[in-house]
Amino acid sequence: MLAKIVVAIDGHSGCGKSTLARDLAREIGFRHIDSGSMYRAVTFYFLENKINAKNQSELSDAISSLDLSMQINPDGTTALYLGEQLMTTQLRTAAVNESVSEIASIPAIRSHLVAIQQGLGQHGGVVMDGRDIGSVVFPGAQLKIFLTASLLKRVERRRLELERNEINISADEIRKNLKHRDHVDSTRKVSPLLQMEDAVLIDNTNLSRQEQLAMVVALVKVRAASTMELN
Repeated sequence: MLAKIVVAIDGHSGCGKSTLARDLAREIGFRHIDSGSMYRAVTFYFLENKINAKNQSELSDAISSLDLSMQINPDGTTALYLGEQLMTTQLRTAAVNESVSEIASIPAIRSHLVAIQQGLGQHGGVVMDGRDIGSVVFPGAQLKIFLTASLLKRVERRRLELERNEINISADEIRKNLKHRDHVDSTRKVSPLLQMEDAVLIDNTNLSRQEQLAMVVALVKVRAASTMELN
């Protein structure tokens, strides 16, 4: 039986963080927590309610009224709710894609969601993906992974994802959006995207989904065994 470690997966948009995290959590029997979906849900909430995030009073009221929750499904996956609304395709619209980096860079929002994420993973046995999991949310995670892939591969993956959700955007627009998000994520003052020194770097440009999973499962087994020895 594996020790209930925390696995942190970080990387740029379109690198396949959530896909790997879901596959890994299912394979090893851990919970998967997609922190990016939480930021997307907040972005959706702000857009739907026409909240001006630059207005401090509106921002404070919006954060106070946020009702985000996660439920664990029988198969071990998690479902994200905004109030009573299940968040699925709403999180992948063009409007959310264009605004999520700016909303996620607001310190008050990051602080609020980081606290929620830390609470969800405090007992271990979780695979959490995002952009600041290994650096801010769980700096003591027993296994940190930093995913990367070529821009061309990332554009292709995002295009296929959008097509599955019946969203039609050109490859050029996707490329521009990814490059913009890379810049915002890497240069924001609060919780910028960083590759930590103790993170395992994986370039999955030419890896199949199965190859990537096998590689990370092997890493988890080593780190989990080390954790059990220390305890």
